[in-house]
Amino acid sequence: MNKPKNNVYTVSRLNGEVRQLLEGELGKVWLNAEISNFAAPGSGHWYLTLKDHFAQIRCAMFKGKNRSVTFKPINGQQVLVKGSISVYEPRGDYQLILESMMPAGDGMLAQQYEALKMKLAAEGLFATDTKRPLPANINKIGVITSATGAALRDVLNVLARRDPSIEVVVYPTQVQGEPAAKLICRAIEVANARQEVDVLLLTRGGGSLEDLWCFNSEDLAHTIYNSALPVVSAVGHEVDTTISDYVADVRAPTPSAGAELLSKDADDKAHKLAAGLSRLKQSWQHYQLKTIQRTSNLENRLHRQDPKRTLEQFEQRFDEMQLRLNAALNTRLHTLTIKQQNLHHRLSQQSPEHRLTLESKRLDYLTTRLNDGMKDKLHDVEMRLKNSAHQLQTVSPLATLSRGYSITQDAAGKVLLDAADVKTGDLLTTKLLDGELRSKVL
Repeated sequence: MNKPKNNVYTVSRLNGEVRQLLEGELGKVWLNAEISNFAAPGSGHWYLTLKDHFAQIRCAMFKGKNRSVTFKPINGQQVLVKGSISVYEPRGDYQLILESMMPAGDGMLAQQYEALKMKLAAEGLFATDTKRPLPANINKIGVITSATGAALRDVLNVLARRDPSIEVVVYPTQVQGEPAAKLICRAIEVANARQEVDVLLLTRGGGSLEDLWCFNSEDLAHTIYNSALPVVSAVGHEVDTTISDYVADVRAPTPSAGAELLSKDADDKAHKLAAGLSRLKQSWQHYQLKTIQRTSNLENRLHRQDPKRTLEQFEQRFDEMQLRLNAALNTRLHTLTIKQQNLHHRLSQQSPEHRLTLESKRLDYLTTRLNDGMKDKLHDVEMRLKNSAHQLQTVSPLATLSRGYSITQDAAGKVLLDAADVKTGDLLTTKLLDGELRSKVL
């Protein structure tokens, strides 16, 4: 046999190098799949399988990461996850180490939102130095929103209260649904073509991520960016953030706040400060977007070199062994319980108390049979005695006498059957039913 020319690997070394190769080449991946075999042992880590109709992959999500998940995963749930490919070295299984998890529906939109945000940031649409300053004196405001929405009423109420001299031009448009993004772009273009207002306020009330999705349009972002008129984005509530907020010249947290920002009163300085803080926040977010890729690369390198990965491998192996041990203990306990129940049943069958109970019941049964037999026997004897007495009564001389007959005997006590058997002078005794008669033959 020829000896191998290359270096001979151990299994541990091979699995370790495969793990480093997978983690280094693929990096982070997104996966949309269904949960199965979910387990959450006492260590706080999560173990599960993600599958589709044709394949599956084992996954682990350690407690430092799963604390950020806002829902409890269940088997059969469709989720969108982000993680890195790795190898569980003790078994040689490749697996996905999860960093984030969200329901599939919201997750897809969130992923598209983050991808578009990073793309537009890289193109410079969020850059602070491209933001147009708001006019110092605003006399006419163009409001782009639904003509029947609550946002328009809020804006008009705030402007009427703070500065009734400001004129309002409404550019009505749809602010929800599939065609909404194109209609909003058209309204901005119309306002720029007319040049009849000093500033544009793009606004609508709050809603879900899907409801506000038209404000995350790439075409709308470019339209806002290319607008000659300054644009204030006041979409949703304070917690809602859309692409239009990042690309607009100023972002207001609510429709009412947008109207207050564009009108002046005693609180004008505070509003300007809020606008400055908003721009500072946007600048900071832009800086974060520029550095996120570099940070991610460094994190991947650190992740591959981090001793915590080895510890997590051991923790996962420990959790797996603990789950197997618990299953074996439960099976053994069930087997011993069944065996104990069988022995208890056999012991109860051999118990003297049980035997005494059976013998007592048997004795009662035999006693009952004996009593019944004695009663039957006495009844038979009594019937036979009655029959014998009846038969004896039938042939008894007394019975004959009771019917009016009599018995005549000579002096020797012989019963006379024929008159020729006596002679003159014999003494005779005649027995009746009651008493007897003595006579002499003449």
